[in-house]
Amino acid sequence: MQHLGRGGGTAASAPRVRVAGTALLTAYLLAVGWLAFRPLSVPWVAPANLRPLATIRADLDGGPWNALNSIGGGLLLLAPLGVLLPLAAGRLHRTLPGTLARTVFAGALTSSLIVLLQSGVPGRVVDVDAVLLNTAGVALACLLVFPPVRSWLRRRAAATPLREAGRIGIPGAQGPPRAQSVLPRREETGQGATPRTARVGIAP
Repeated sequence: MQHLGRGGGTAASAPRVRVAGTALLTAYLLAVGWLAFRPLSVPWVAPANLRPLATIRADLDGGPWNALNSIGGGLLLLAPLGVLLPLAAGRLHRTLPGTLARTVFAGALTSSLIVLLQSGVPGRVVDVDAVLLNTAGVALACLLVFPPVRSWLRRRAAATPLREAGRIGIPGAQGPPRAQSVLPRREETGQGATPRTARVGIAP
């Protein structure tokens, strides 16, 4: 018998969501690490930028295409973490403000770690604006993408026990219950019917 959890989902659905979220999160972080830590063959390397918004202003001054390429790439690099981190933590039934705060904090830590480690990779430099853009991308994904994904998963988890209950014939569940065969009961008597004695005519 399955127990209903908060939000109408089953207690068994949360572990499945966490396992799937953890697997996707691990695969995505491996892909990000491969992209972020590849050495770059460049003729010169810009100095490290520790002033917030300096690189963003330079990208905006370089034209719309340059700004879209640089700023958009920074926003999209870690944006999937805004969905994968809450799923891996199993936060389907937690409040959105708390989930947003935890997710943005974890995204900022991840971006800071990547930027610091990039300082030892040839062709990479430390840029504080990269941390700002990555964190903003995580926040936007958590605000815009995670709520509909969470609603869809919660509806699916709530519908699963109802479908299973309909298969086994639990009253009140969606779907017609399985017909149960009713066998007629035979009334058994203790000794059966009393036999009749045949009448024999007697001659006068």
